[in-house]
Amino acid sequence: MGSQLEDRYIRFDWAIKCLLRQKANFGVLEGFLTVFLKEKITILEILESENNLQTADDKFYRADIKACNSKNEIIIIEVQNMRKLYYLERILYGVAKVTTEYASLGEAYYHVKKAYSISILYFDIGSGSDYLYYGQNNFIGVHTGDQLQINVKEKNAIVTRMPADISPEYVLIRVNEFNRVAVTPLEEWMNYLKRGVIRPDTKAPGLEEAREKLRYYSMTPQERLAYDRHLDSVMIQNDVIESAKLEGRLKGIAEGRLERIEKKRLSNARKMKEIGLDYTMIADVTGLTSEDIANL
Repeated sequence: MGSQLEDRYIRFDWAIKCLLRQKANFGVLEGFLTVFLKEKITILEILESENNLQTADDKFYRADIKACNSKNEIIIIEVQNMRKLYYLERILYGVAKVTTEYASLGEAYYHVKKAYSISILYFDIGSGSDYLYYGQNNFIGVHTGDQLQINVKEKNAIVTRMPADISPEYVLIRVNEFNRVAVTPLEEWMNYLKRGVIRPDTKAPGLEEAREKLRYYSMTPQERLAYDRHLDSVMIQNDVIESAKLEGRLKGIAEGRLERIEKKRLSNARKMKEIGLDYTMIADVTGLTSEDIANL
């Protein structure tokens, strides 16, 4: 019985919303980033900016985590359980937002921070044979095929930079497309993201810490209740989507199911509020605003 309790781990989408923002748990997040960005990552702080919305559109964009690393670069992490309309435009907006957000008005362009956007996707974003894709802006010679190098003056010296030194980088993780035996650290992380499995002898960066930090039964009863309701909500939403795909539901039936999902979401939020969870956690889990929660 004891080993069964120890072997159940919290899903990563919940962890990044509620647990990995804490400095004591940075090791898990740093390991994840080290594996997927292919370089050693040290987090300085978790950035919070959603309270200072600038435009009406901002309320539709909320990163699960925004972090600043030891090189003063910005890393955006998003987990998406359901298909989002215009997803590529969404991640472009997110990168543009943080790039300008952390540059002071009138500051030299030199101080603009490089940004990384990491999307953990549990839906089919398109056709492709891999479960992991990287993208970046590069300037390639039309006739020569070489990459343009930019010469800049820095401290009275000419320094050569590649566009990669400043251009945003995008990582798309297609969780459902992973179907391999987990051998490498990358595959072990993919196995955890998809199946919630962590090998007892793992040495993969971050996962060794996750075995200690992300145990289901390490949460308080209140946290477990909120987490279970989150899983229930995700399963209901995914069931609706799959049912609609397989059975070709009519618009009226689909609208009825969506209405039931909304009622379930409000019910979950109401119960979380009743057990005393703070509004920020409830908002992260349900997507409701603080005003919505206050009016429940």
